[in-house]
Amino acid sequence: MTSATAAGTSPGPAAPKSRRSVTGTRRTVAALFLLPALVLLGALVVYPIGYSLVRSFYDQSGDSFAGFDNYQALFTDDGIRTALKNNVIWVVFAPTVATALGLIFAVLTERIRWGTAFKLVVFMPMAISMLAAGIIFRLVYDQDPDKGVANAVWVGVHDTFAESSAFPKAHPGRDSPLEPAGGGAFVTKRPVEAGTPVVVPLVGVAPDRMPEGAKQAAAAEPEDGKVTGTAWQDFTRGKGVGKLGGVDAAELGYAGMRIEAVKDGEVVASAKAADDGTFTLPAAADGALLRLPADNFKEPYNGLNWLGPSLVTPAIIGSYVWMWAGFAMVLIAAGLAGMPRELLEAARVDGANEWQVFRRVTVPLLAPVLAVVAVTLMINVLKVFDLVFIIAPGSSQDDANVLALELYRKGFASDQPGVASAIAVFLLLLVIPVMWFNVRRLRREVRR
Repeated sequence: MTSATAAGTSPGPAAPKSRRSVTGTRRTVAALFLLPALVLLGALVVYPIGYSLVRSFYDQSGDSFAGFDNYQALFTDDGIRTALKNNVIWVVFAPTVATALGLIFAVLTERIRWGTAFKLVVFMPMAISMLAAGIIFRLVYDQDPDKGVANAVWVGVHDTFAESSAFPKAHPGRDSPLEPAGGGAFVTKRPVEAGTPVVVPLVGVAPDRMPEGAKQAAAAEPEDGKVTGTAWQDFTRGKGVGKLGGVDAAELGYAGMRIEAVKDGEVVASAKAADDGTFTLPAAADGALLRLPADNFKEPYNGLNWLGPSLVTPAIIGSYVWMWAGFAMVLIAAGLAGMPRELLEAARVDGANEWQVFRRVTVPLLAPVLAVVAVTLMINVLKVFDLVFIIAPGSSQDDANVLALELYRKGFASDQPGVASAIAVFLLLLVIPVMWFNVRRLRREVRR
């Protein structure tokens, strides 16, 4: 009994030592597995951050300590201040619009049969690289409506409500009875008389640019008590062909040309030329000067200059939203799928309409997901570079500048590594609070 007891109690003190050895072995194995990742993390993240921090306190050559001079440049350099202002615009609008669109898409597609297909289409831009998206939208925003989709749509809508001029290049030729009237208009040199046909010859419109309804020009017939005339393209191809100031067989009338009779600076009558260029004015035009208004010669509407100084930043933000609205929609749809349906039904039973259910139940329940999406996009837009670099043309790149692009320009184009390092550190300081907020919220969600 005594020996058995002794035998039974003898292993007791050795057990804790065995547990410690097993735990130590496990930690060693875990450390060995983590070592490659830690080495890569140190080489690709920790070392560059530390080097950038140190380099930001040295001058451009890297030999002399510059103190905070490079950081002072962040608030005195015009390019960096423009970049900082644009980054604020990006942080405020891009995540907000992308998150709002993602919320709308997620809620609206929840009840339709083809919602999955729609989500696939909206999410598809995420599969495209920023470089490819930048090239796509550089073409979309092209100023020429024949190339740029944005201006093709814009010009189509504009021309539906406002007619464009068919004669932007038209002007009087040699020995013309017309003279400039200022503002792009033309006026006859002498007053016109009723019963005497007036000739209004113009040149400058290419044959393929004439209006579709234009017909062979015809000489106007005199009418008692009325002013008649012809406005036409006074040009016939071929050397020595056609009569200057006279209507020839191969010449076309300026269909739709507007003519005004002006006396003492006031318009007393007006008319539009027929397809053959002829027009007729009432007796009130007798003794007046005939004026061709500037509207006849204005350049056709070519849409907006999307990549000009004033619109380039909103245009690039639009391309970013196109790419990332799908990301927001997928995350919000996942949160929507896990929402307790009984709360929505209870609200409807209590008499709430769909808007009230959305505003007072759906959005509050989705608030954690919306916050994660918005904060993630904020971190992303603080580092945006590709889209701005690709889409903004050289003439507008200063106006579209952001901190990441300015970092590249200072470090590689202007050879100012000290200032570039200061921008990098400043960007890191901007990102850290947002990342901390996101991590804290995620941990809070895990505890729940």
